Amino acid sequence: MHHTPLIAMLVGGLVLAFVFGMIAQKLRLSPLFGYIVAGIVAGPFTPGFVADAAIAHEISEIGVILLMFGVGLHFSLGDLLSVRKIAIPGALVQIAFV
Repeated sequence: MHHTPLIAMLVGGLVLAFVFGMIAQKLRLSPLFGYIVAGIVAGPFTPGFVADAAIAHEISEIGVILLMFGVGLHFSLGDLLSVRKIAIPGALVQIAFV
């Protein structure tokens, strides 16, 4: 079983993210802006490197999981309690409509 397309896509995406993140940092922008530009460059609507859609979907799910894990690491009960007047009604409305 060969995993070359997966490895190539991971390496290509990480290299693009690193390069555009460094360019954004040199321009005194957030590296996150560079990562977004790298995603646009690697997307299906631009010429050049195009990721496999099936593998990209799976990797994007892993990325969302890692993002949620990172947010969970920085979760603070005190911060949540400070916005409870907005968060609790908003959560109840969202639960009611979904």
